[in-house]
Amino acid sequence: MAGATGYVGDALTRLLASRGASVAAHVRPDSPRLAEWRARCAAARAAADATPWDEDAMAAALAARRPAAVYALLGTTRRRGDGYEAVDYGLTSLLLRAAVRAARDTGTTPRVVYLSAVGADADSRNPYLAVRGRVERELRASGLPWVSARPSFITGPDREESRPAERIAATVTDAALFLPRMIGARRIADRYRSTDAEELARALARLGVDGEGIVTGELLRHG
Repeated sequence: MAGATGYVGDALTRLLASRGASVAAHVRPDSPRLAEWRARCAAARAAADATPWDEDAMAAALAARRPAAVYALLGTTRRRGDGYEAVDYGLTSLLLRAAVRAARDTGTTPRVVYLSAVGADADSRNPYLAVRGRVERELRASGLPWVSARPSFITGPDREESRPAERIAATVTDAALFLPRMIGARRIADRYRSTDAEELARALARLGVDGEGIVTGELLRHG
């Protein structure tokens, strides 16, 4: 699972491990919190994987593990130096290429579960949505079965990283969606309402098994 140290990835790691799944939670080998994440994974009965962000190394690790599902939950914020292009797109694209190579070498067909965003579009002027649209385009061309979950705001009081602007926007959006829900426009309300890590993790867990389970936002599926 790439992005296992993020808000959603941490929740999903704990959930899958609690259900008896064999979970390899990826942690950057140069992370200053590597020891902490190793301990947290061990406590959750998951394996911390510190494979370098190198396509050959990642392909070899995936080939050795032969996972049934590859979760791509990577994301950063605009204020960080790496930016959307390097992390949200670059590392996710590298992971997908590695998964394709591992599948070819082992004869397996893991399902790729990608955490995208509502409104993802490769042609969008919004860089956050554009990189997710580009990843989805590569998913379509990968030849692997895949699912792309497109939630709206992902937020909650339990989030370690403070994002006050996002919390405010989610609160305002949820309030604005009250009227559409009351007049029967439930699908629109569900598409744009916010969700927290625990709710989204439950949906992503089901998506990894049978391609079903999204409860908020949009869902794209192939295979």
